Amino acid sequence: MKRNSNEPIKITEVCLRDGSHTVAHQFTEEQVRSVTRALDEAGMHYIEVSHGDGLGGSTLQYGRSLVDEMKLIEAAVDEAKQSKIAVLLVPGIGTVHELKQARQLGASLVRVATHVTEADVSAQHISLARELGMETVGFLMMAHSAPVEKVVEQAKLMESYGAEVVYVTDSAGALLPHEVRERVKALRQSLDIEIGFHAHNNLSLAVANTLAAIEEGATRIDGSVRCLGAGAGNTQTEVLLAVMNRLGLDVGIDIYKMMDLAEQVVGPLLPRSQEIMKNSLVLGYAGVYSSFLLHAERAAQRFGLDPRDILIELGRRKVVGGQEDMIIDVAAEIARKKKAEGVLN
Repeated sequence: MKRNSNEPIKITEVCLRDGSHTVAHQFTEEQVRSVTRALDEAGMHYIEVSHGDGLGGSTLQYGRSLVDEMKLIEAAVDEAKQSKIAVLLVPGIGTVHELKQARQLGASLVRVATHVTEADVSAQHISLARELGMETVGFLMMAHSAPVEKVVEQAKLMESYGAEVVYVTDSAGALLPHEVRERVKALRQSLDIEIGFHAHNNLSLAVANTLAAIEEGATRIDGSVRCLGAGAGNTQTEVLLAVMNRLGLDVGIDIYKMMDLAEQVVGPLLPRSQEIMKNSLVLGYAGVYSSFLLHAERAAQRFGLDPRDILIELGRRKVVGGQEDMIIDVAAEIARKKKAEGVLN
């Protein structure tokens, strides 16, 4: 494969953070230990551990964690002998207090995540993370929803605050390969730091999009074993590694061990098969934040609706991460309308 970068590719495994959405934030300490231990033995570069919505996300709005995320982070740090433990922080959900606590427990990398048009809210957290000696990454979520010029503008802000990497984050799994290329290429040509890419598989394009990002120069890449992530999951790590190996890209991670842990360690944690079902497909089709899936399905059950109607309306309104409370409002509004029309009893 011809790449527009000479920097080594580093993989971040997100099944213990993005996958938290899939299991309704019910990971146990032993599950985190067993997954971290297996990933570490396989040679994974980074392992992200947090509530699905990042540090501080265990709330009624986002979903209560079974186990305090700080205990899970501490457990992962304890098990990791060579892998580095990463955390996610969304300003407005997580605070500098949680960031300092995660750092004290041994987390060495933080991804500071904002909506793609709101990078300005990340300045304090990025600056503090650098002061704490953490690898500091900017994470521009819902990257499909802004034009390339806006993505570049916001990425430059994160770079100016001290970010060492900025991610194109396809939170909805809505980007097409040529759109990934446009965004990664533009960032590579405009920034002096590394570029990352985070995919969701709602349109079955996660691996293809990730390869497009790598070709255009992205060097920080996310994956989730067995697609254990929000919606239809992320780029399936063990599949991506096999494809990269076929293309001559060896990143030093043991593929056999990744295959084994995918079936023997992570597989039993899946509440259901991470295939593309109608509701996760609609996430990508309508451009809706992937973590909204379970919330929308619960709201649909409560109001007697088709979850797709809720998701389509959320996409039309361009609702973003952090507006989970809107899901109930939208569902109630649709239900009232259908009842008035005599469609709903």
